Amino acid sequence: MMGRIEQRLASLRSRKEKALALFITGGYPELHSAVSLVPILEEGGADIVEIGMPFSDPLADGPVIQASSTVALANGAHLQSILDDVARIRAVSEIPIVLMGYLNPIVSFGTQDFFSAAARAGADGIILPELPLEEAGRFAFECQTARISQILLVTPTSTPERIRKIDETSRGFVYCVATTGVTGSGGKDPAREYVRNVRTIVRQNPLLVGFGISSPERAWELSRDADGVIIGSALIRKILESADAAGLRAWVRRFKNALRE
Repeated sequence: MMGRIEQRLASLRSRKEKALALFITGGYPELHSAVSLVPILEEGGADIVEIGMPFSDPLADGPVIQASSTVALANGAHLQSILDDVARIRAVSEIPIVLMGYLNPIVSFGTQDFFSAAARAGADGIILPELPLEEAGRFAFECQTARISQILLVTPTSTPERIRKIDETSRGFVYCVATTGVTGSGGKDPAREYVRNVRTIVRQNPLLVGFGISSPERAWELSRDADGVIIGSALIRKILESADAAGLRAWVRRFKNALRE
């Protein structure tokens, strides 16, 4: 049976529409801001929401998200507070929710306890950026039991064979970490070329592209060779600039409208 992520992406694909996934940091800018932010993002056109679980040493995150994690931790954010937020969001929304975080807090929480609690709260997926393909099976049983999709990442250093194995192992979608290279001579865009190549290999899962997408125009460009995009740092910066719900909703809508063109 398909979960919320798979159902949403399949529905979008049937309408030939690209997915907009948005990342926020749990506990930022206030401890329970996610509860009010997610409905605004959904109203603006978000199809999937990723909620980052802040960690003191977020090696895979850029400076903007690292700064938001620092604020969230100072606010008192922890795994349970974020799972509580997920449950409150789930009570009013069916938007797919993906948790993104690091191993240490999950192991400290208790692996089985965490995945069970995440399932009860209503989470649909998990991204663990520091977990390599070779160790993905470490949480396979827990994810399967909790019906939580384990989403893996491909990067510009991933070989074609590794990308194929990631596609075979990942559930929900494959997260394509794109570079934001400047358009080079001859009109070629390095990031688009890379995403296009990954698209020829990833066949079992939808492909969503993230990292460095900061404008609707860039979102549209990269989505042409994928099933959707993931916006993170640009959204965190927008939230920092203004907490105005109408402005944030309109900002999200510009990205979604660009993906519909």
